[in-house]
Amino acid sequence: MPSARRARQQRDRGSGPGSELLMRILVAIPAAAVAVLFIDLGGLAFALFMILVGWACLHELYRLLDRWRPVAIVGFASLAAMVLAARHGGERDLVLVAAATLPVLFLFVAARGRGRHSVAIAGTLLGVSWIGIAVTLAVLLRQLPHGKSVVIDVLLGTFIGDTAAYLGGRMFGRRLLAPTISPKKTVEGLLIGALAAVVTVLLARLFQEAWLTEGHALLLGVTVAVFAPLGDLFESVIKRDAGAKDTGRAFGPHGGVLDRADAALFTMSAAYFVWLAVGG
Repeated sequence: MPSARRARQQRDRGSGPGSELLMRILVAIPAAAVAVLFIDLGGLAFALFMILVGWACLHELYRLLDRWRPVAIVGFASLAAMVLAARHGGERDLVLVAAATLPVLFLFVAARGRGRHSVAIAGTLLGVSWIGIAVTLAVLLRQLPHGKSVVIDVLLGTFIGDTAAYLGGRMFGRRLLAPTISPKKTVEGLLIGALAAVVTVLLARLFQEAWLTEGHALLLGVTVAVFAPLGDLFESVIKRDAGAKDTGRAFGPHGGVLDRADAALFTMSAAYFVWLAVGG
């Protein structure tokens, strides 16, 4: 019995906040290095990278919604077409692809014969509107003036803010943020994460003073602070309805690609419109 107790204690210590933080860092470093490489390359290389990331997220989402029978091939094709339209065209071409998705999707669903057609359409379009448009806006953001640095700043703010929210919630969390959606998130963690996101973008400005004003950096930081937790909670709603803890196992115990990208899907989308308005 003592040996069994010691084993349980060792497991508990190994699964504590310090151990989980270390695993988060070890998972994040290679993923961040690959992302920065493609952000730096820009152009078609970045567009293709975003298509692959988007496909991975779509695959995990459609697997969660399997009982809805989403038409994955239409979702994958629409995402790729939107990204390439954004890369080689512009917002008008993106809208044309998005508009064409619905009638094409209807033809595929109708060809199946019997089934809950409206649910299949809804499940497919959820992936297109949530993931497809987000990765497309990331490509458009990268193409704006100083887009490379803005993309990196927003991602830094998103992921450092997320880590700070996790640590802050573990150490100081008392009041639950949204217990029916995500029972482990706390108000204290939210506030600490938001502060960390803003400070991160403001500190990044020190390397970009020639073109990034303090006001614009603050605006981007606040954008990240607001939209990152919304993206996280949005994915939590989808997972809870699907009865799943994680969307996949691409990052081992830390879940799938969508689990790691949920906040960024919202922050990159919002940052595009913010930067288009003030700096693009």
